[in-house]
Amino acid sequence: MAERILIVEDEGTLRESLKRVLSQEGYAVDSANSAESALQSIEDGTYDLIITDIILPGIDGIELVRRVREKYPEQSVIVITAYASLETAVGALRAGAYDYVVKPIIHEELKRTIKNALREKALKAENLILKKQIENRYDFGKIVGQSKVITSLIDEVKKIADSKSNVLLLGETGTGKELFARAIHYNSSRREKPFIPINCSAIPENLLESELFGYTKGAFTGAVTFKRGLFEEADSGTVFLDEIADMTLSLQAKLLRVIDDLEIRPLGGVQSRKIDVRFITATNRDPVKAVKDSVFREDLYYRINVVTLKLPPLRERKEDIMVLARHFLNKYSNELGKHIATIDDMAQTLLMNYSWHGNVRELQNIIERAVLVTDRDMILPEHLPETLQVIDDFPCEALDKVLSIEGYTKEFILRYQSTRGENELADMLGITRKSLWEKRKRWGLIRGK
Repeated sequence: MAERILIVEDEGTLRESLKRVLSQEGYAVDSANSAESALQSIEDGTYDLIITDIILPGIDGIELVRRVREKYPEQSVIVITAYASLETAVGALRAGAYDYVVKPIIHEELKRTIKNALREKALKAENLILKKQIENRYDFGKIVGQSKVITSLIDEVKKIADSKSNVLLLGETGTGKELFARAIHYNSSRREKPFIPINCSAIPENLLESELFGYTKGAFTGAVTFKRGLFEEADSGTVFLDEIADMTLSLQAKLLRVIDDLEIRPLGGVQSRKIDVRFITATNRDPVKAVKDSVFREDLYYRINVVTLKLPPLRERKEDIMVLARHFLNKYSNELGKHIATIDDMAQTLLMNYSWHGNVRELQNIIERAVLVTDRDMILPEHLPETLQVIDDFPCEALDKVLSIEGYTKEFILRYQSTRGENELADMLGITRKSLWEKRKRWGLIRGK
């Protein structure tokens, strides 16, 4: 169905000219010669976009914008002005206009502004629908994504959120392990109790034990008073131990006893104290390999992985890249008071083709930086880091070697297997995942090597 546009312009020649141009673009266009008649048209039907001149007989365009936005907060409006002054532009934007164009109107500029306005409105509607779906089904408003793997994870979390079972979250750095840990806690009966996140790799070993267990006065030099540990602070709530595989073996043994007995003894203390804590743990390492390498206790591993959730890297859920990018674009545009409508098509291509070793966190940082540096109403390729704009030279290298099809495939797998997911790599080669596995087996290729 064609998008509906209402043109509000008292100058007949310009009104009919705009109506003709936009109709040729495929829009369904209505027109009005005053704000009063425009308000009546809006009462009678809905419009995807309103384009209004500022200078009108009776109610002016800025007042029209204000009235429309008060009654229909989601209505998108573009204003036309013959006065390219900052005061006029600011007045229109403050009244709630999406953007403004200056007379004499350049048709291509107007078409571009209209497309941006309609695209932003569609994105807002899409995000609103997705957000409401997530909130209604999961109450997980902060988890952004529409890929099957993310919605399946949310389904699984919903099932186990209110249990007492310990949960192990596996995933690369930046995949959102703490976000999911919080979702589990806040969707459980413990939601009113503390959620205590602890990064085991960020606290020195000699301090981590006292932070976790607390200490009594005189337990060590500098212990001048009693201090409750984080485990005790989290009583009746949830403890999130991030990067648990980085914890020393001696501290792992003490943690194992806490998980088994749900008792803690402060450093220097003689009496144990009962606690009621649910443990959610996370690591970006392979815990099975860590056990084989004797750097992680096998008995502790079995205690913490009652439920295991694997968070996929961003490169394996590409359909979420632009959903997340737009989410961060809106977030930082609002925070910084900027009016940035969209991301340029070429910039989107760069974002989609990047391997995202830092995952969602890296994407968030890149969009924040882009919003900071742009002085335009959209994000362009030049606002993205150079690392996203490097052209892959693999095809040229392969051609220089005059490789066979099989040789090319082998070189391709070796080049990309450490940065691409299984499904993505198979898709890039135009083969099934099973065929990819068979080729690796035949050639003795180890993933990531």
